Amino acid sequence: MGWKEFKAGLRGGAPVGVGYFSVSFGFGAMAVAQGLTAWMASLISVTNLTSAGQFAGLTLIVASASLWEMVLTQLVINSRYALMSLALSQRMGEKIGVLPRLLVAFINTDEIFALAMARKEPLTVPYMLGLGVLPILGWTAGTLCGGLAGSALPVSIRRALGVMLYGMFIAVVVPPARRERNILAAAALAMGLSCLFTWAPVLKELSEGLSIVVCTVAAAGLCAWLFPVREEEEAEV
Repeated sequence: MGWKEFKAGLRGGAPVGVGYFSVSFGFGAMAVAQGLTAWMASLISVTNLTSAGQFAGLTLIVASASLWEMVLTQLVINSRYALMSLALSQRMGEKIGVLPRLLVAFINTDEIFALAMARKEPLTVPYMLGLGVLPILGWTAGTLCGGLAGSALPVSIRRALGVMLYGMFIAVVVPPARRERNILAAAALAMGLSCLFTWAPVLKELSEGLSIVVCTVAAAGLCAWLFPVREEEEAEV
């Protein structure tokens, strides 16, 4: 049963791993252009697995920022993962140990979270671990290859590779949004709130990480109130 669940996770995470390779290729090339070695960039990727956090961290490293400034910046940018990990923890049940929960929290990303929450079958530890293997390998291998390529690629191509993360996330969200109106409503509400935090005079002053957290909590909370899940539906899940 465990091996079957693990293979199911591998199949689900394969497209994410391919997409992560392309995105992290741009990070590796940019890191080397800023003075890091390919191995340093790869070490950052294998221990972090976060796109926005790594790009922001690279900027702080180049600017010789203090350690506390980097910690606070990462905490703000990546705080959304705490909310997503709580949601995954509820889906996995109460009998899961601390170490498996920590492993699942480590591999949790936006795309992995979307795939896990869209699964109708119960979430298991082998499935989640399988879901994260190929994305980790793709993210790290892409960083290494991009770092080795170095500054050989033009700046325009490196910037284009960074946009692929958002295209991949859209590809993950659109299919379930077409089937369930609550997912579509949550995505539309989150996009609307994101636009407010981007252009509104006062809201746009907030940091990107904090605005993401506010948009996530507001969209999820409102949709949970508008589209509540009945207890019998939760039991089926």
